[in-house]
Amino acid sequence: MMQDVWTQLGPTIAAIMFTWTMYQNYFPHELRGHIRKYTDKLVSYFYPYMHITFYELETEGWFERSKAYVTIERYLSKSSSTQANRLKANAAKNGQSLVLTMDDHEEITDEYKGEKVWWISSQKPANRQTISLYREDEKRYFKLKFHKKNRDLITNSYLKYVLDEGKAISVKERQRKLYTNNKGDGGGYRYRGGRMWSGVVFEHPSTFDTLAMDPKKKQEIIDDLETFSKSKDYYAKVGKAWKRGFLLYGPPGTGKSSMIAAMANLLKYDIYDLELTSVKDNTELRKLLIDTTGKSIIVIEDIDCSLELTGQREKNKKKKEDKDKNEEDAVKEKMKKGGEEKEKQSEVTLSGLLNFIDGLWSAIGGERLIIFTTNYVEKLDPALIRRGRMDKHIVLSYCCFESFKVLAHNYLDVVESHVHFPEICRLLEETNTTPADIAENLMPKSSKENADTCLERLIKALEIAKEEAKLKAEEEEKAKADEKDREKKKELTATADGVNEKDNGVKENGDVISKGD
Repeated sequence: MMQDVWTQLGPTIAAIMFTWTMYQNYFPHELRGHIRKYTDKLVSYFYPYMHITFYELETEGWFERSKAYVTIERYLSKSSSTQANRLKANAAKNGQSLVLTMDDHEEITDEYKGEKVWWISSQKPANRQTISLYREDEKRYFKLKFHKKNRDLITNSYLKYVLDEGKAISVKERQRKLYTNNKGDGGGYRYRGGRMWSGVVFEHPSTFDTLAMDPKKKQEIIDDLETFSKSKDYYAKVGKAWKRGFLLYGPPGTGKSSMIAAMANLLKYDIYDLELTSVKDNTELRKLLIDTTGKSIIVIEDIDCSLELTGQREKNKKKKEDKDKNEEDAVKEKMKKGGEEKEKQSEVTLSGLLNFIDGLWSAIGGERLIIFTTNYVEKLDPALIRRGRMDKHIVLSYCCFESFKVLAHNYLDVVESHVHFPEICRLLEETNTTPADIAENLMPKSSKENADTCLERLIKALEIAKEEAKLKAEEEEKAKADEKDREKKKELTATADGVNEKDNGVKENGDVISKGD
């Protein structure tokens, strides 16, 4: 019986193959598209599923990998590792681990709000009739299959969920970087292969647990940062760009750089360390902003020293004063200024920096912190640090006892208290000592030193600092007193000279009267 079936089936298969061969070789290409179109329509009436295809390579931009494809690949990596029989391993860009995804012609399932969907990995057959320089013949793609009744659920909700989850996984697993801007050559291009920024792996160990700061103030900053990172919809609701400015100021050695590193580690952000003196002009500054990514911190350290941005509003006044100079002096002054500007090679203005912080271009990318640091906040232009640009001002001052306890725990593992703590508390109230100085004295210098040794060394250092501060204060008082004495002597001298001039004038008048008589 089976033999009869095969006997009848053989000619049928042969006829189908003959017909297909004739179709491929002799049927006009112009008509094939129409036949395929109406065939697909006919099949769609009976086939209950829909497909969405995501190709790996984009046809624009030199055939780069599609961002949607890469994001879906990251989303499917977990399901692929548990469901697929054959896997591919790819090194994640800027990542610390491998991305496992299903190999070609594999299929996995996913579930969303009780509805089942299928993801298929495949590729189109290579076109051997053309030569490709960009792997165009390797058209890999993901195909999403779902029931027609779930069309709105998939297109309006599920795809957004997949892309958001894939991006979150990429951010979590990526290798964070610390970037610095390359010095421009003046022609719009950059050194180092045409890149605007150069980056290294960011591995700074600072966290909020290790920061020497009052715990209440520390928790306030943490709450602020975490609220910001979850407020995308809120910022859109109130019509503001999703960014926040922080001004960190205080004496040198109070932990401004460590604070920035702790912020980056808390939020898992990259850091862009912007060196303003390497920026040619405002246009280049704007290009640097465009070339940054979201989930990042843009830092300008010691902004009061970076460029002369604070005195630009007085330039008009200087120009008026220059008019009173003679022509020769004016030419010399102009040549001198021109030489300085040429040597400086930076034309960034206060206006350009203000637009960089909160202008129209500042909304590009989203989820970004902008941080300025300075040792002398009074030198900065008020327009630069007002609320809305630098939203939160954080004072990092000298070490207090609460900050000291954090350092004692970090460096010496002293958790609660110690016999030397009361004396140290008293000395910290009487001296201005930075956390950097405290940390240096607490750090053991040999394997023989213990907590007692380090704390005793700190007490001696604080006592010396107290004496030095006392001597300095006495010298300043003496200098003030000497200055007052000099001022008094000048006043007495000026008064005596005035009296003498008056007496001389009277005598001269008297002589004139005598001669007239």
